[in-house]
Amino acid sequence: MPSMNPKTPETTTLGWMGTGVMGRWMCEHLVKKGFKTIVYTRTQAKASPLLDQGAAWAKNPLELASRCDIVFGIVGYPSDVREVFLGGQGALAGARPGTILVDMTTSQPSLAREIALAAKAKGCYALDAPVSGGDIGARNAALSIMVGGEKEIFDAVMPCFEAMGKTIVHQGPSGAGQHTKMVNQVLIAGNMVGVCEALLYGHKAGLNLDTVLQSVGGGAAASWSLNNLGPRILKGDFEPGFFVEHFLKDLMIVMEETRAMNLALPGLALAEQLYRTVKAHGWGRKGTQALYLALCQISKVE
Repeated sequence: MPSMNPKTPETTTLGWMGTGVMGRWMCEHLVKKGFKTIVYTRTQAKASPLLDQGAAWAKNPLELASRCDIVFGIVGYPSDVREVFLGGQGALAGARPGTILVDMTTSQPSLAREIALAAKAKGCYALDAPVSGGDIGARNAALSIMVGGEKEIFDAVMPCFEAMGKTIVHQGPSGAGQHTKMVNQVLIAGNMVGVCEALLYGHKAGLNLDTVLQSVGGGAAASWSLNNLGPRILKGDFEPGFFVEHFLKDLMIVMEETRAMNLALPGLALAEQLYRTVKAHGWGRKGTQALYLALCQISKVE
């Protein structure tokens, strides 16, 4: 591999695909750092905040990639990842040799490896770089970014990652970033069950949950989910920092991986079933803290 210098605003044009709850803020940080940025989304209106700040527009991923040195994507599902990177009008179809593709969607490790192999065949490079931190982390440029792919490419893209996150770690070869994100999702799945059940218990016991959070949020039971989503639950705020339906997608991916590894993770399986209940109640487009609503329904708690 030829040596590759760090990608800076002075030398690099970025492409960005996907401006949802997290992607909009992640892209905005790059624009504010001075990177020339070209954006593609299925609905152009969703990109308006970025276009207003100076980003340009591309009609499809192919056109976008033809004008860029690095193409980032953070979309919904593995099928979306495949379409925007590998489809007939996808980014790889328009990429020039040397272009770097960076998928920041939480997706399948096997698809990350497939994208990397397809990119290599065209003289391009690919990283899988899923993130954790939700809308808060995206808005505050405080995401954890876990990256798979060649170390030299990771190092070259680091100035971009540093604009979006605080914890940025190269995890290994292609697919390792996605596997690390699955570890993250297993941890969150069990923790969210604990957070919601604990707050429901406290509510039923007649406690002041604000003062309860003051105590348990600073002790051994503290977690990101408790301290960030717990207050939202108490306020009745179930709007998404991360969609239930996207979390279910992640849980389905990790369960597929556990079956392939012949692993039994019963806590994960329970969390997946509980989140199916959340979606069945019509809360798939709410935040993951909406699990609290489903638990209230199960126990018939007002």
